[in-house]
Amino acid sequence: MAQPQTSEGAESEKPPLRIGMVGYAFMGAAHSQGWRTVGRVFDLPRRPVLAAICGRDATAVRAAADRHGWAAAETEWRALIARDDVDLVDICTPGDSHAEIALAALAAGKHVLCEKPLANTVEEAETMAAAAETAYERGQLAMVGFNYRRLPATALARRMVAEGRIGTLRHVRVTYLQDWLVDPQAPLTWRLRKELAGSGSLGDLGAHIVDLAQYLAGEQLAGVSALTETFVRERPLPGGSARGLSAVTAAGTGQVTVDDAAVFTARFASGALASFEATRYATGRKNALRIELNGERGSLAFDLERLNELWYHDGTEPDVHAGFRRILVTEPDHPYLEAWWPPGHGLGYEHSFVHQARDLVHAVAEGRRPEPSFADGLQVQRVLAAVEESAQKNSVYTPIAV
Repeated sequence: MAQPQTSEGAESEKPPLRIGMVGYAFMGAAHSQGWRTVGRVFDLPRRPVLAAICGRDATAVRAAADRHGWAAAETEWRALIARDDVDLVDICTPGDSHAEIALAALAAGKHVLCEKPLANTVEEAETMAAAAETAYERGQLAMVGFNYRRLPATALARRMVAEGRIGTLRHVRVTYLQDWLVDPQAPLTWRLRKELAGSGSLGDLGAHIVDLAQYLAGEQLAGVSALTETFVRERPLPGGSARGLSAVTAAGTGQVTVDDAAVFTARFASGALASFEATRYATGRKNALRIELNGERGSLAFDLERLNELWYHDGTEPDVHAGFRRILVTEPDHPYLEAWWPPGHGLGYEHSFVHQARDLVHAVAEGRRPEPSFADGLQVQRVLAAVEESAQKNSVYTPIAV
């Protein structure tokens, strides 16, 4: 059952944690939902306050502030960082600005939450991780927003792996499939420009599944072998605008400079094998993330489209009644569920951001390193870079004799 909420007076006596957010689009809305909701559900040691939100368009950011409950709006991120009423800077911008904003926020004495992937390059991520380590010595925290760690089912899977329920890990296989680029006339957005996004499906989707695989396995990847492909190499400019594009054709199109799909195999440090697929060209798939872990004693499987369920096979049971069984992850003893609804009443995608905010508030109040840290984000960035390097080396197929 849900915990009884504290009285309004008691809640107001808690020290505030004043949030400033840079970015107000899809991810900004998701993070806003998390910050706005978390203190109304969980009994927190500090009280989140939505102090200010920032975006370049004054009218749009003011509308976002009103819609999501932010007290103030800024059009310049440096002004947001300089505000005395901001303790934590939440970065929800394209990847090309992550490093600059995060480094400035840490230098200004703020805590930082940065959306994934941490940066566009390993070099940027290394600088950010080093700055975060120095800031931690001053009492500041820095965390990466890998929200799929915060689903009750994936958190339960991590617990079960750590408890040895599947034994020594043998295989991990992960897919993350979307189809929003199937139409070749879909416009050229910032996500298709390497100078802004860093990479395509690899950074957008691959970062999630690399982190989730390593988190659930409890170990890091040690090597990869990869292929990537860009299926549509030119797209119409949104609204016919060529602003900021280096390669524009007379027909009003611009070049796609990132991957559309990435497929790679990998090996964990323990020797376990893994396979990954990330694409935005899987016709009919909207946001289909699936992961399965096979160990010597059992297996676990999770599907984001059925996010309140975890599938478990206990390989130690007699074959006569063994098999995968569904765990409905809605019990109060399951991760994060102590503050939500009675058993059987499922949660959704947006709750992962509420849980992310909960964990970060506790980490700030307790002065402990948050997870995933900037160092964790750097490690994922190194995997992504290794995938790109491997794909470049594997660009020429070895022909198969017929």
